[in-house]
Amino acid sequence: MMRTSIALLAALGLGSAATAQDLSIATGGTGGTYYPYGGALAELIGAHVDGASAVAEVTGASVENMALIAQEQSDIAFVLADTAYGAVNGTIDPFTDRAVDGQALASIYPNAVHIVTLAGSGIESLQDLVGKRVSVGAPGSGTEVNAEQLLSANGITYDDIDEQRLNFNETADALRDGDIDAGIWSVGPPTSSILNLAATTDIAFVPLTEEEVAAAQEVQPVFAAYELRAGTYDGVDEGVATIAIPNVLVVNAAMDEELAYQITSAIFEHTDELIAVHPAAEDTTVDFSVNSTPIPFHPGAIRYYDEVGAEVSDAQRP
Repeated sequence: MMRTSIALLAALGLGSAATAQDLSIATGGTGGTYYPYGGALAELIGAHVDGASAVAEVTGASVENMALIAQEQSDIAFVLADTAYGAVNGTIDPFTDRAVDGQALASIYPNAVHIVTLAGSGIESLQDLVGKRVSVGAPGSGTEVNAEQLLSANGITYDDIDEQRLNFNETADALRDGDIDAGIWSVGPPTSSILNLAATTDIAFVPLTEEEVAAAQEVQPVFAAYELRAGTYDGVDEGVATIAIPNVLVVNAAMDEELAYQITSAIFEHTDELIAVHPAAEDTTVDFSVNSTPIPFHPGAIRYYDEVGAEVSDAQRP
């Protein structure tokens, strides 16, 4: 299914999503984690969900994906938790006039905010970004939402930097070519665009202080303190303090309950098949899902969690 912009989708008022036999999975750019994980999920659905096939679609990621769910142009979407929460509750643009009737199948892994620069750039702290050329993520992406939240919470506005809105691969290329000074990713580690950059260029990560993490959590409570583990990328020999946010699989509330149940079951009963494609799936567990999903689960997903004895909170039940 061809993807268009949010504005065009809204203008055209395009119709319903694909049937259960041909599911569309809205992911992100090819340089992030959403796309390869989405491809693995599509294979999983084809192998383990009766009568269904699926395809992973390249999109602008979280914000656009929630619009695709609202328009029923996609059946499943990868979405950062804060974007999912804001869209379902109508507290973020462009959903303030009409909240998305979305529900969750699962939270699948945390996104870590990566602030990357070149070794020797002199950028060693968040405040060092002031006056620099900084990629804050593709327009409509969860990365841009998280970047703005983190920066503004710590007294940095877009007026203080030369912001560039580039996707993951474009950010890596611009860093390598010296066209920007730093880039921000909100993505499950390790991600291919940074792996490839680190394989050819000496990079460095900008850590966050405890105070900067706390300030970010004041703005966005779903942020959690996180350490990017040493050895995740070439040349990163020590852990890097940062923040992380869960990634949620969102569907329209109109999804068939049996279909939602089968997809949720397949995810947790065959997680090894996801891990074989991307290590981020090592965090795909029932415990992580029920302890980090900020929006109500779909009734089909709740049926699975109840079967396995997971504790779903009242707030997570529609």
